[in-house]
Amino acid sequence: MALRSKRSQAPKPISRSKAAAADYSDVYCEKCGSGESPGELLLCDKCDKGFHLFCLRPILVAVPKGSWFCPSCSKQKMPNSFPLVQTKIIDFFRIQRSTESIQKLSQDIQKKRKRSSSLVVSKKRRKLLPFSPSEDPEKRLEQMRSLATALTASGTEFSNELTYRPGMAPRSVNQPALEKGGMQVLSKEDAETLNLCKRMMNRGEWPPLMVVFDPKEGFTVEADRFIKDLTIITEYVGDVDYLKNRENDDGDSMMTLLHADNPSQSLVICPDMRGNIARFINGINNHTQEKEAESKMCEV
Repeated sequence: MALRSKRSQAPKPISRSKAAAADYSDVYCEKCGSGESPGELLLCDKCDKGFHLFCLRPILVAVPKGSWFCPSCSKQKMPNSFPLVQTKIIDFFRIQRSTESIQKLSQDIQKKRKRSSSLVVSKKRRKLLPFSPSEDPEKRLEQMRSLATALTASGTEFSNELTYRPGMAPRSVNQPALEKGGMQVLSKEDAETLNLCKRMMNRGEWPPLMVVFDPKEGFTVEADRFIKDLTIITEYVGDVDYLKNRENDDGDSMMTLLHADNPSQSLVICPDMRGNIARFINGINNHTQEKEAESKMCEV
């Protein structure tokens, strides 16, 4: 149950039955303790407690269709773990490994780290850093297994690229020139860093992150070790669709890809069918009018 009927309208009094109307003026969010933004408050259909859509983890983009239960009442069950078998994990993530590629990757990382160390001294515009993968191969398998478990449980196919599906937005409409106010483009060096991270993941060099399951919060991500500020983890990916097609979608992790002057041309990334670890890092909805990078990234 929600305290709003449409995203763009102020909340109206809602009744639990046709016979009586209820006063929800004293409802507050169990997460932040605030009663502000009543149009964004969602009521549990079992305990009647309130939660802001943006306070939930993962954040809800829209009011769910049908009944909705808060984390305490949903009683989520622990998902089945993905097999800790190297061949199965490699096949799941379609990892390409060879002695030559691994040596080339090590050289790329060393060059990138040398460049990054000199940037700190100059104190000019801060550059993005590539993630530093765990050195222990067994630890990397555990990290990859945790993501495979989360993706399998949520019915999501692993993908590290934006996908364009029939019936959704075609690739041709994803044009930076349509971005309202102009698009912030990655610098050449930051783009190289992003591509380096992609190559590392393609070869099984995984970011030091574990996807964990909590009965109340669902899937969340924990760092396996310290990660420096401005470290790139991955690009935010999923199916690309028009925002207008997703206005009433109850997906929990959509992200704006293109905010156009013409609302009918605005695009979103929907990772509910295809995605990567970014879906569990953020669980966000950033439908804002701020300028955004052409490549959506998850960074620490």
